[in-house]
Amino acid sequence: MARKQAVSNNNNTRQPNLSVVNNKLKVTIDDLKVISPLTLNQKKFFELYKTSKILLLHGVAGTGKTYIALYKALEEVLDKPNHNKKVVVVRSAVPSREIGHLPGDEKEKTEVYKQPYIEICSDLFSRRDAFQRLQEQHNVEFMITSFVRGITLEDSVIIVDECQNMTDMELNSIITRVGKNSKIIFCGDFRQTDLYKKFDMSGLKKFMVIADMMPSVKTIEFQISNLCFTGCVIKIMT
Repeated sequence: MARKQAVSNNNNTRQPNLSVVNNKLKVTIDDLKVISPLTLNQKKFFELYKTSKILLLHGVAGTGKTYIALYKALEEVLDKPNHNKKVVVVRSAVPSREIGHLPGDEKEKTEVYKQPYIEICSDLFSRRDAFQRLQEQHNVEFMITSFVRGITLEDSVIIVDECQNMTDMELNSIITRVGKNSKIIFCGDFRQTDLYKKFDMSGLKKFMVIADMMPSVKTIEFQISNLCFTGCVIKIMT
């Protein structure tokens, strides 16, 4: 999700046009920066996003998988505000280090896992409270995998992030939550999993094998390539 390695901003950015609703500043499509793909695989995702219902963005860190997924999802949702569509970010509450039990209620325990999306939205809208405002407007919803069972996500763009930290049962549970008029985007890299217990292993690699046999799932593999730029060979994420 490294910003500088992930995507480039055009100079052609939308000018902020904040409207006051119920004495609060509302976030609109006019506030969202215009982002162009920096690499061929990012361009491929932008193109597939229009026609695909299930996308899998897999590859090394720093390639902008989550950033571009959240950008396109927000662009779609905010472009048609009267359709009641929303972005749903789902991730597993798996720490990379053993830190013990987090204090507080459900909301307080999951707050730490929202931080990457708060930062992305702050950058996309050039305002620090963008994620909070989007939640208040019901444009964005955040949840962890522990609470997805028994619900159906309709009229949603579902981003399943850090999915290498989900078991095959969690991934199966999430994909069966997709309802009418929804699409789902998986982001992750099975080489970066924080699941190491024998009976609690990452299900992403197995999921990718199954996805390869399903024409409806479009997979984009993000890798490191050596490209020539202004006469010099540089290492850049693709």
